[in-house]
Amino acid sequence: MLKLARTTALALLAGLSALPAARAEGLGVGDAAPKLEVKEFVKGEPIKALEPGKLYVVEFWATWCGPCIATIPHLTELQKKHPEVTFIGVSILEDDQSGIKPFVEKMGEKMDYRVAMDAVPEKADSDQGAMAKNWMKAADQNGIPTAFIVNKDLKVVWIGHPGEIDEPLEKVVNGSWDLNTAVDEAKKAKEEQAKRGQLQAKLQKAMQSEDPKVIIDTIDEIIKEIPSAEKSLTAMKFNALVQSGDEDKALALGKTLMDGDAGKEAQGLNFIAWAIVDPEVKKKPGAKLVALALEAAKKGDELESGKSPFLADTLAKAYFDSGDAPKALETQKRAVELAKGTELEDDSSLKDRLEQYQKAVGEKKDGEKKD
Repeated sequence: MLKLARTTALALLAGLSALPAARAEGLGVGDAAPKLEVKEFVKGEPIKALEPGKLYVVEFWATWCGPCIATIPHLTELQKKHPEVTFIGVSILEDDQSGIKPFVEKMGEKMDYRVAMDAVPEKADSDQGAMAKNWMKAADQNGIPTAFIVNKDLKVVWIGHPGEIDEPLEKVVNGSWDLNTAVDEAKKAKEEQAKRGQLQAKLQKAMQSEDPKVIIDTIDEIIKEIPSAEKSLTAMKFNALVQSGDEDKALALGKTLMDGDAGKEAQGLNFIAWAIVDPEVKKKPGAKLVALALEAAKKGDELESGKSPFLADTLAKAYFDSGDAPKALETQKRAVELAKGTELEDDSSLKDRLEQYQKAVGEKKDGEKKD
């Protein structure tokens, strides 16, 4: 379980989601907006169809979606700011649509714009609704909330997260939105996504090989093709460099991580340190790398106020690898204590390391007595 949690941290930091599959042909910026096909409106005056000459924001959400709920008040503010724009929140992907009305009623004035539910065929899956298929799937939008701005010519002029809609909406309203530029940018983004999809397959194959050199070379190839992917793949490359035994490059990249976002978060710091002191690392890291691990683990432990069993366990291993067995033992005892009542309580690796440190400290004391 402990290893799984740390692997999850690696996946988050490595940003594999930054290399999505290629986008299918379908709805895009500059295309005609699909029909408005909803089951019913649960709030606001019903609309039968989108009308030329009017501006619309069609936003997709769900009652179970935390990020969607968080953006609802913002959409309400925008509706008040732009009364000339018709906002329609369409609930999709609901296994039970009976909960939509009560949810909207409970939101009250916080959700002050038109709200509708998707037209899902009887006995069909929730993702088979007309709006989910013809808008979201057609545009290859796999996450909610997602908003579409539709101009007076009933063309989709922007697609994105509603938290980023303010500026494009303002420009569409005042007539300064450059649709041709938006179409070109969307086209370039689509081409890059297709390229990312091809490279993702290559990266997955490299990871399956478990060969650090292959992984490093593949990451370098991806970064050469898509420079913007470098930030999301830095952590993975660091881990591969540590595994490869390339001390100098691993140290340099580790310091880069420490100076970046990873060095500001406990999870990121834990990843940096554990990548170095992980018992499964085949080539034993040198003193400089261990020192970096100790620095990262100490900082992460401080950010967690000494209450994270993950950081305490990592810090203990960093102390041990740096030659301070007594401090390792002290810290590991804290890790085992913190793990009680958590998913880590039954993780045998914590207790195995505790026994290892106890033995090391005991042997040292015996030697001192014999002297």
